[in-house]
Formats: sequence, structure tokens, C-alpha cells
Amino acid sequence: MEDEIELKTAPADFRFPTTNQTRHCFTRYIEFHRCTTAKGENSSDCERFAKYYRALCPGEWVDKWNEQRETGTFPGPL
Repeated sequence: MEDEIELKTAPADFRFPTTNQTRHCFTRYIEFHRCTTAKGENSSDCERFAKYYRALCPGEWVDKWNEQRETGTFPGPL
């Protein structure tokens, strides 16, 4: 008997009422990195933000933002 896999995405957020989820994606990415800065890289409290941005954001965007953070050119408030 196979285990069932339950797929979930980020919950609805009243701050982003439209179907374009670009800002929602960007905000969740920032929230995750603020959380890890405040609570540490391995904090389980930050894991939900990671799940949210990974569900919402295209991988190419995340790769680019990670590069920008490493080079100090990320445009968002971290």
C-alpha cells in the first residue's frame, strides 16, 4: 500500500487579493530571510515561509535573488 502525498501551497493572504502572485512571492521570500536572520538558519519557525515562497516563486527568480543577496545587490529590505 502506497503512502498518500498531500500537496499544499501557501494559504491565501488578504494583502494580495488579485490573482497575480508576484508580490506575494517576493514578500514570502523576504519574510523567510528575515526570519532566518532573526532566528538562525536552522529555525523550524522559518520553515513555513520557505514552503510558501518555494510554492509561489519560479525557481529562476529564487536563483537570481540568491545571487543578488550574495553579491549585496538584492533590491528588497532584508
